[in-house]
Amino acid sequence: MGAAWKAVLFDLDGTLIETACEIADALNDTLAHLGHAPVEQALVDGWIGHGTHELLISALAHIRGCAVADVRRGPDLPDILAVFARHYQSRCGTRSRLYPHVRETLQRLRAQGCRLAVVTNKEGRHTEAVLRAHALEGLLDLVISGDTLPTKKPNPQGVLHCLQRFSVAAEHALFVGDSSIDAETARRAGLKVWLLPYGYNMGQSVHHCKPDRVIASVQELLEPLA
Repeated sequence: MGAAWKAVLFDLDGTLIETACEIADALNDTLAHLGHAPVEQALVDGWIGHGTHELLISALAHIRGCAVADVRRGPDLPDILAVFARHYQSRCGTRSRLYPHVRETLQRLRAQGCRLAVVTNKEGRHTEAVLRAHALEGLLDLVISGDTLPTKKPNPQGVLHCLQRFSVAAEHALFVGDSSIDAETARRAGLKVWLLPYGYNMGQSVHHCKPDRVIASVQELLEPLA
């Protein structure tokens, strides 16, 4: 049986891989370096979605009790970003895990002739490290990270780039994610969007995003379309 979709594009964090614990570890490593107390996991979960650069800015604003714009303008930000990058690179793959049925679902989709991609806001070196740690690189035809193109989600250019590379029309492709960012990205690119409820959506239910479908597991991608 052929695939229901000619291409399926996935978000990474909170969709294919549970990464929040090691992101929190790297953030708290950075905060300790700066002389600050650690932050709780729940706060980190709420900051995930726009890439680790923006996550660190949100964390610093929280710690300092100031606006994110003030952190972004701060002269010390580049040095702190470099510290965080080193800590996160060393943490990638240490406590993250694949969500259930991810590997076998990707394998079966590929066997059916479906083209597969990841479109994430995570910076490229960290994306590569996480995918390598979980041996997913060989199951993906294309990876678009937050710094691959001049724009990132919810700008649809990453999705449109994948469709162009695959020579697949939007109506034959699906975006699978876990957040309002993913839903907006897919809609702006003209794709159907299915959301998973267990990822990181800044504390909001994915049902509020009004996706085309909420699925309990990526395994549902293997079911015939109604």
